[in-house]
Amino acid sequence: QVQLVESGGGLVQAGGSLRLSCVASGRTISSLDMGWFRQAPGKEREFVTANNWRGDSTYYADSVKGRFTASRDNAKNTVYLQMNSLKPEDTAVYYCAARNFISSRWFDRSQYNYWGQGTQVTVSS
Repeated sequence: QVQLVESGGGLVQAGGSLRLSCVASGRTISSLDMGWFRQAPGKEREFVTANNWRGDSTYYADSVKGRFTASRDNAKNTVYLQMNSLKPEDTAVYYCAARNFISSRWFDRSQYNYWGQGTQVTVSS
């Protein structure tokens, strides 16, 4: 069983930056595909970014390309989401996700079997 705990959310002004962290336990992240999703009020949970277990392929939603950067530190069993140039439309609860099986469906939330509890990101205009 894998447990994921996110942190780093908060309130920031538009144009600002935040870095989210997700610490995994129960399994090393070097054997897991890791992703970030977000859910705004009244909307479905949507894909933000993901990278494969080797860490050599990363995928981003068009809405965050060039602004967000995903990374992982295997020694700390932690993945990060660096968010720059934040916009009010980035306001959402951000969830860390993981999967322990092979799938090419990076954007599909049903393809992830482990989830964190989420951390709130609020961007004011």
